[in-house]
Amino acid sequence: MPLTGSYEPSTNELVRAQVELYESSGGTEGTTMRGMPVVIVTSVGARSGRLRKTPLMRVEHEGAYALVASNGGAVKHPVWYHNLVAQPLVELRDGPRVWDMKARLVLGEERRIWWDRAVAAFADYADYQVRTDREIPLFVVERVG
Repeated sequence: MPLTGSYEPSTNELVRAQVELYESSGGTEGTTMRGMPVVIVTSVGARSGRLRKTPLMRVEHEGAYALVASNGGAVKHPVWYHNLVAQPLVELRDGPRVWDMKARLVLGEERRIWWDRAVAAFADYADYQVRTDREIPLFVVERVG
């Protein structure tokens, strides 16, 4: 079930430019951040109802992906976290491939397993967790349809 609605580009110029390059190249350019691979996650804005696109570090395992709501270790969750809580259906672009997926927040042992995968893919996540008192939320997204 594809997402529908109007796309509202990020107000962050770097995010907006990366999403535009990633998508306009068919997923062949703009596919890294700080030298690490990224995916583009399209979600529905919790308040606006508009489509939002966010580049996130690529953490994949057997066709499922982890979305780590680290916000660089900030005190608050990133805005996209609230989007996924309100509407868990997303579109995920990994290079040239695009899937409709559903997000679910993972807890307990499953979270620990995915957290280890996330830190292996992007070691800074461990530092981000040390910087904040909140447990960094972690979603797993899996294909639907």
